[in-house]
Amino acid sequence: MDELSLRSASDCLSALRKREVSSLELVDASIARIEALNPELNAVVATDYDRARDKARAADAARANGNALGALHGLPMTIKDSLETAGLVTTSGAPELRHHVPDEDAVAVHRALEAGAIVLGKTNLPIYAGDWQTYNAVYGRTNNPWGLARTVGGSSGGAAAASAAGFVPLEIGSDIGGSIRTPAHYCGVYGHKPSHGIVPGRGHIPGPPGTKSEADLAVVGPLARTAGDLQLALDVIAGPDALMREGWSLSLPASRAERLSELRVGYWLDDPLCPIDASVRYELEATIEALRPQVKLVDIGAPLQLERIVPLYVRLLLGVIGGDMPLPLRAMGRILSPLYALADRLGIETDLVTKSAVRGMLQSHSDWNRANEGRTKLRWQCRELFQDIDVLLTPIVPVTAFPHQTGGNHLSRRLTVNGEKRPYMDHVCWVALASAAFLPATSAPVGVTPEGLPVNIQIVGPFLGDKTTIRFAELLAELRGGFRPPPLLGR
Repeated sequence: MDELSLRSASDCLSALRKREVSSLELVDASIARIEALNPELNAVVATDYDRARDKARAADAARANGNALGALHGLPMTIKDSLETAGLVTTSGAPELRHHVPDEDAVAVHRALEAGAIVLGKTNLPIYAGDWQTYNAVYGRTNNPWGLARTVGGSSGGAAAASAAGFVPLEIGSDIGGSIRTPAHYCGVYGHKPSHGIVPGRGHIPGPPGTKSEADLAVVGPLARTAGDLQLALDVIAGPDALMREGWSLSLPASRAERLSELRVGYWLDDPLCPIDASVRYELEATIEALRPQVKLVDIGAPLQLERIVPLYVRLLLGVIGGDMPLPLRAMGRILSPLYALADRLGIETDLVTKSAVRGMLQSHSDWNRANEGRTKLRWQCRELFQDIDVLLTPIVPVTAFPHQTGGNHLSRRLTVNGEKRPYMDHVCWVALASAAFLPATSAPVGVTPEGLPVNIQIVGPFLGDKTTIRFAELLAELRGGFRPPPLLGR
């Protein structure tokens, strides 16, 4: 079980092709791993073991007859519980969907299954994928394999924990506010937020079950223990949905370089709006220093500023989710809004991120249109930036995985950064650029703090430059070690 559990998806598929292992053996190893460790983690929340074993037997029989199904033939995986899976309960963490069993798969799930993947079950998330911690009233709280008392992040928190714990070699999650990148950082695995629009979101909850439209900012993407597996999965799930594929096709550009020495690497680790804890900053700076003799490094400095990007992004984000925020939070927003307006008139400094969130909850359509114009100008600015560099390295969030903090709400919770209390909403700051500007961003492990917690770096690329950010993450692993098994796996 243990020997199989930490293999990459690519290694598992190679072993399957060489008949060194069967699909049923891989599935059984994953199930045994989940049954052994999941009671402590609570990462996998709905299982489909009987169907999975039947599909594994069918996959083995097909391979024996020379009929490979696709790129993921016979590979076990799990799926974030916000993505609909036919015949398997999909709750998105919401009590009102406790018994929701979809009739069809989300597009990304369908494509993985068509490629031969075998879904063992669903992974946990916050209600309606709406938090940077993973807990809900349906399935409870997910714990981090690096420390059970700590968060796994959110909203793809169960997905990241399942990957880190060796339950499966591949996962599919989703991201609108760092929901792939942040859990990957807190759990020390790889995660990729694709360029917006290249992976259909149809079948994702939210919106409500049956929603056909694509949500602004939101993407569906993979998590894994190697960067190469991110590309493997993206190749399977990317491409236009049925409405467009008769006239459109997707052909992502090749990576801008195959070797570190050929890459121009920008980095941006400082911004007064969102300071980084020293423990995280140490690993990020060590990464820059490790790269210095290998690449052309460019400190981009002032061209990008969180003070301009974050309010824009938060307005756009709240345009997507603001109407569905819990009533107490919206009520708090209505109380705070005139107070923020008064503070502005009096010249009193207030927290920019929280203020932008409150205003975004209550914005008009014309407010959103102005934000959308600002986003488009930002996209043009990024196009110019990526003429001079190939990738941009930034933090993901200011802290490492913190102790569970599920009381209160997004506006009342706090993060501790360098011994000082900071707004919980600081989670959005460093992920804002890639989300607002539709850019690809890969979350890659680069170290472990003295406290024993993983640190990831964010690799942002030009629009549609997904292969470049993933390839860079793959090359970076040669310098900074890549995925490391968490302590739970050593017991």
